[in-house]
Amino acid sequence: MRFIMKNKILITVISVFSLLVLITFGAGWFMLDYALKPAPDARDMAARYSRMFGEYPYMRQWVDSLRGVKALRDTFVAMPDGCRHHAVYVRNPSSAGRTALLVHGYKDSYVGMLPLAKMYADMGYNVMLPDLHAHGLSEGGDIRMGWKDRRDVMRWIGVADSLFADSSGKPRIVLHGVSMGAATVMNVAGERLPASVRCFVEDCGYTGVWDEFARQLADQFGLPPFPVLYAASALCKLRYGWTFGEASPVSQLAKRETPMLYIHGSSDYYVPSVMVFPLYNANPTYVAPGGVFRHFNDIWIAPGSVHACSFHDYPNEYAERVRAFVGRMIGE
Repeated sequence: MRFIMKNKILITVISVFSLLVLITFGAGWFMLDYALKPAPDARDMAARYSRMFGEYPYMRQWVDSLRGVKALRDTFVAMPDGCRHHAVYVRNPSSAGRTALLVHGYKDSYVGMLPLAKMYADMGYNVMLPDLHAHGLSEGGDIRMGWKDRRDVMRWIGVADSLFADSSGKPRIVLHGVSMGAATVMNVAGERLPASVRCFVEDCGYTGVWDEFARQLADQFGLPPFPVLYAASALCKLRYGWTFGEASPVSQLAKRETPMLYIHGSSDYYVPSVMVFPLYNANPTYVAPGGVFRHFNDIWIAPGSVHACSFHDYPNEYAERVRAFVGRMIGE
């Protein structure tokens, strides 16, 4: 009888444990789909233009003028994974090789970066705006949170080098990203890059995917990281080949000396504004030879701005801060 009771207890414990594991990984699978599934309207460019024009009415005339002379051009390239990715670009005859490569945010597209494209075009820059994997007109079935996207953006840097080369050689490039696009360019900054890349601007990027997902898990579902986030990260590794922990802009920044302007809204709670400080502090601020101190980073906290609204709220100050920083790094 005692043996039978012990078996029943063991079976019950195993059953309960198995059920908890199934529930945990089921919740992790749900979270993975919830977070990394492309937006339903990812390829509805008409709807995206309509929203952008509603938010920035002055953009309609600029876009129409570019279209009228066929200056807003599309290009497609094949990525190493075989997916066909899309970008638009505008060539500026007065650029002297100065080029801005602009990277959009989570579930957005190149359309969302057009107001910043105009800002750079008004400063005399060529502009290129890629659609990240599974966004806009780029192929793909999963959002990569700026991690695997870093390699795709490096491919676009090569395209920009070819497109915008002039008689003096390769262009002088600034990479500018917003939100997930900011995380993307910070991840790019940790890689070995061609000499054409001179500096970066990151606007409201997160310190790491783990940090951001833990924040959203708490805010949206009232759950702690353990065990769901751990399960989702393990499933992401099995399904997509990367973990939430390794997708870390703050770790990438520590690898290289990367001139960067950090922008964040003081009232950003989606990607908390406090995240900007470990990012800023992770980036080395001295250069060889001789270990001569050279402070080449800058930071601006936009008063009262919520997530990804610093340019919308302060367009003139935003443009002047970008112009001053990027001009110092790239040259006039």
